[in-house]
Amino acid sequence: MHKVLTRRRLIAAAPVLATGLITGFPRIRRAHADAGVVNIYSARHYPSDQTLFDMFTQETGIAVNAIQGVAEELMQRQQMEGDSSPADVLITVDAGNLWRAEQWNLLQPIHSAILDKEVPANLRHPVNLWFSFSTRARVILRDKSKVQAEDIPTYEELADPKWQGKILITTSNSIYNQSLLASIIEADGSEKAEAWAKGLVANLARRPEGADTEQALALAAGVGALAVSNSYYFGRLLGRDDETRKKLEHVGIVFPNQQDRGTHINVSGGGVAAYAPNKENAVKFLEFLISPEAQKVFADANYEFPVRAGVAPIDIVAAWGNFKPDPVNVSALGKNNAEAVRIMDRAGWR
Repeated sequence: MHKVLTRRRLIAAAPVLATGLITGFPRIRRAHADAGVVNIYSARHYPSDQTLFDMFTQETGIAVNAIQGVAEELMQRQQMEGDSSPADVLITVDAGNLWRAEQWNLLQPIHSAILDKEVPANLRHPVNLWFSFSTRARVILRDKSKVQAEDIPTYEELADPKWQGKILITTSNSIYNQSLLASIIEADGSEKAEAWAKGLVANLARRPEGADTEQALALAAGVGALAVSNSYYFGRLLGRDDETRKKLEHVGIVFPNQQDRGTHINVSGGGVAAYAPNKENAVKFLEFLISPEAQKVFADANYEFPVRAGVAPIDIVAAWGNFKPDPVNVSALGKNNAEAVRIMDRAGWR
């Protein structure tokens, strides 16, 4: 489970970082290039990531030095280090974090024919500051005994008063919820997005608590009737054991907005660090992440959707069927983040 940035820190972090008041990270000497190494700052915390590092080293002979941590802390560290930073690659989750890395000037644009070809345009930065390597959908889970799939066709439907006391969702501090609201701002405008947020808050089954996994398990235990979750959390639960699968037998998955813009998706992605001492190796690593072999690891080990065409998701995920994703460039999620946070505050989303 990923830690998330608090809402006000999301808005205020960039000017705080610029003042140099953040402490706790030692200043290092200027990093030197090493043709046999790539240094990665990664905010992904999955066992499969080490598998990817090992595969890359085996294929290229380039050793991977990885520092893993919370996205905010890694970006603070990189900013504090400045042009002395040893970071070659920054990897993180959620387009909102990638947008912040862009705003803090932590990434540099690159040219790669492989990445341009294999990463769809809406899943990479317009000038190639970052690229997505896996996606996850923000889905609606339903108690099959209480809700039919056709009863909840859109995210907008979650604000309907008929769902009062029936919806489970995590807090507004979750970057995943901020990005969902950012996508609604992009689709419907700020005024309608705020009305939606207020309606959603009025329909909560309980005060937001826990992560997406806890929402799904609470739904399975009879709390509420609907839950909002990232798809891969639900996939993980289904992949756990027979006992967990049995608990979830009456929980179904809905991909919203299939008749209009499509289901909101978010990403894991990364880019080459602004002062990468081993830029060539960094580009090679990003190109490796879009290879069929690496994409299969993203799919099988963490129940994510591959970005590269032709790579199938794991069977549990494939069983959900195909769905139409929202084609908006995910950079819009970061652009709309600050407005989403303000709306959440006004709506009383805690």
